[in-house]
Amino acid sequence: MNRKSIDSSAGEIEIRGEFAAWSLTVEQTTPQPDTELIRLRLESPSPAVPPHLVLTWSIHKIDTQISWCEGKWFSHNIPPDWCAYNHSSLASSLPLLLLANQQGENRFLFAVSEALRQVGIKAGVREEDNRIECSVELFREPEAPLFFYEVELRFDFRSIFYADAIRDAMEWFAAFPEYLPAPVPAAAFEPVYSSWYNYHQNVFDRELEAECALAREYGMKTLIVDDGWQTDDTNRGYAFCGDWEISTKRFPGMKAHVKKIHELGMKYLIWFSLPFIGDESRNRKRFQGKFLYRLEQQKTSVLDPRFPEVREFLIGTYEKALREWDLDGFKFDFIDSFRFQGEDPAVAENYAGRDIRALPEAVDRLLNDVMNCLKAIKPEILIEFRQSYIGPAVRKYGNMFRASDCPGDVLCNRLLTLRLRLTSGNTAVHSDMLEWNLRESPECAALQLLNVLFSVPQISVRLMELPESHREMLRFWLGFWREHRSTLLFGKLTPLHPEQIFPQVFAETENEKIIAVYAPDQVVSVKTGCKTCHIVNASGVEELVVELDRNPVASELFDVTGEPLPPLSLKSGLQRIHIPCSGLLTIQYGE
Repeated sequence: MNRKSIDSSAGEIEIRGEFAAWSLTVEQTTPQPDTELIRLRLESPSPAVPPHLVLTWSIHKIDTQISWCEGKWFSHNIPPDWCAYNHSSLASSLPLLLLANQQGENRFLFAVSEALRQVGIKAGVREEDNRIECSVELFREPEAPLFFYEVELRFDFRSIFYADAIRDAMEWFAAFPEYLPAPVPAAAFEPVYSSWYNYHQNVFDRELEAECALAREYGMKTLIVDDGWQTDDTNRGYAFCGDWEISTKRFPGMKAHVKKIHELGMKYLIWFSLPFIGDESRNRKRFQGKFLYRLEQQKTSVLDPRFPEVREFLIGTYEKALREWDLDGFKFDFIDSFRFQGEDPAVAENYAGRDIRALPEAVDRLLNDVMNCLKAIKPEILIEFRQSYIGPAVRKYGNMFRASDCPGDVLCNRLLTLRLRLTSGNTAVHSDMLEWNLRESPECAALQLLNVLFSVPQISVRLMELPESHREMLRFWLGFWREHRSTLLFGKLTPLHPEQIFPQVFAETENEKIIAVYAPDQVVSVKTGCKTCHIVNASGVEELVVELDRNPVASELFDVTGEPLPPLSLKSGLQRIHIPCSGLLTIQYGE
């Protein structure tokens, strides 16, 4: 085991690894006060498997109470160092970790430029001295031989708002040429009608056409058809994936069906489980011996994209669907299944038939080629990926990132969409599909939408079956979202207290401010130079404590369905005011 130590702004960093013939050089720069970049460069005179590298250092734990890491959604504690491990890869999470105080002020953020291969990161409390032990691990998984490797670490000790520190780090990632984000068409920011939760695999063209006619009236401009279009089977699992032929029982005329949706003014996206070749697929024999592993319970195998014929097959499949059916985009699922389960099967075969040896590089090549092929046909192609494949590399291939599956869970949907907003730059962030029980009160049903107000909503309820009060609620709040989309999606976003699941969130432009309140017993401080402030009451209670910094000239009050209520008498200072559950208060300040 070789060891090398370097001095940094975080103290002494120890680098451990079996370097053998590898030479290691280190460069350090300070781009601005309280930040540091550390570049590691490995070189070998001939191709060699790179060493498993571990970098460790420790910092003083001073005024540091919370942590933020993509792999820890609900956990914002700082764990002990013996159980603090997190990892990221191309298709899972991202290599960034932040420590902050209770006021949301950054204490230390570190990020690693490696967004393709698996990276281990850690920040945990060492019991012996109450310091925070940090580490970065590289080459944790099987890796093909290389000549050269380079990686950067970014340290940020600036005392700035935690969200700004994260956004700055994501801009740093996006500046690497290999992580240049894909352009985002305007259609990526339009509300979506999704078939998944309301139909699952039991989906039919006529029902979708009827539902989309209603969806368009509410302002939804995109349809995503999920799993089920390619099979008559409804037993879940993925045994029938891999041939990707239309179920003529469900869609007897696919091109004509897509045309009908287009005539409604809606875009059409379709789901593919990108790596799967199911047990019942005819293509299974064709690709025998070209799998990474098999998923017994799901009755499917995972293709190895290091084979050029595998990449050619997948790219050709999507190109054919795009051209024949005149689609507008794709929902690509399960790219996190491109991984190893144990040993790399290629090693025993001396990489026979594979033109790329490193799996992350092959996945990167596949997805780049898919995107380039589809964009050549339709420049504004829409590509959706879901959490947790939402890292810096994936922004190259996708322009819509959706929160991970959390059916009916308002807390999780709020948490995930807001976290995605901080790490996704200009990539469109979508909620997980919204569903609710039709026996809910409209106030409770509205919470599904209000908790994802700062993302693009995806709706997955059967609109024809909604009670009238739910229809009025949906029409009002989707109308509000569309009217104020520029502020909600593109204004300055301030999500307070991630460790409390964001009890208050602000979005602000020069002209207006929108404050969403998600918990009772909050003091809503309306300090703004804007002309208008909207307070959205998603707290579950009807009384909020509001502090105004000046006297407004007028106000408007609405209930959950948009019904106007008598205006409130408001003045500067601290006051308790009545806002209906899932209602809206608009305060006008004038010029």
